[in-house]
Amino acid sequence: MFKQSLFTYLVRAMVLLTAIPIHECAHAWASNKLGDPTAKNLGRLTLNPLPHLDLIGSVLMLFTGFGWAKPVPVTTRNFKNVKKGMILTALAGPAANILLALLSLILYKLWCYFLYPLLAINFTTASAIAQIFYIMCLLNINLAVFNLIPIPPLDGSRVLTAVLPARLYYKVMQYEQYIIYGVFIILMLGWLDGPLSFLRGVVYNFLNLITGFLG
Repeated sequence: MFKQSLFTYLVRAMVLLTAIPIHECAHAWASNKLGDPTAKNLGRLTLNPLPHLDLIGSVLMLFTGFGWAKPVPVTTRNFKNVKKGMILTALAGPAANILLALLSLILYKLWCYFLYPLLAINFTTASAIAQIFYIMCLLNINLAVFNLIPIPPLDGSRVLTAVLPARLYYKVMQYEQYIIYGVFIILMLGWLDGPLSFLRGVVYNFLNLITGFLG
């Protein structure tokens, strides 16, 4: 049990140092492409984890599988179309995690169905490698789904710019620091387990369908 828990923490650490930086870099890349170089100029258009990681968000990622990084700064006036720019920049992060989940699932299936049978590797090692790919897939799905919750400061809240009047949206944004702590309390109490589990299942089943040709 202890070894299994330690293994899970190690995989979460791998995700923390890969998936979260890629998530944030994707935000910076999209923002830059859409006309706002703020994040790029501040050194956030990088895969180096250090500029992205937040201490509390990193600790929560390790112990719960959910977490956050430092927000990527955006200067909305640099976008030609503010709403479109904010929405696409916000969606870039979760989209990157979905792609990483897809890649992890492909590697998992390739390993289990094709590569492992061809290599002279003992079962314990082969099983550990398979678990790494599988857990990375699930954690990337978790990050994508969690960040798409339409509550500030999560990415999904930025999508609200398309449906909320500007005055109401900015009013909500004033309280985002307090709202996120409320969200984590709700998460710890398990009140979002059902909806999040359903959404994770939808995403996983979709990716599994895409990779169905691998087995």
